[in-house]
Amino acid sequence: MISHITLRWNPIRPSVDIPLRIAGSIGVIVAYFTILHVNILAGVIINLVADLISIPYFIRTKSWDVVIMLSFLLAISTSKLLS
Repeated sequence: MISHITLRWNPIRPSVDIPLRIAGSIGVIVAYFTILHVNILAGVIINLVADLISIPYFIRTKSWDVVIMLSFLLAISTSKLLS
């Protein structure tokens, strides 16, 4: 069975949210390393941006559990930035 997500994909004009999701995944790894070994504030900022740019992909694919989880992580990152 072909899903509705597969039917919308256009190989000539790929969706911009796919590279953003990939960059976000890489950003989360970089942020984790940065938080542990470099600077907490810089790592939190990287993590905030990485989570933020990943959300459009998960909204488009209707992965609501991931959207909710990322929203909580964004709230935690924001609270760390403000403290």
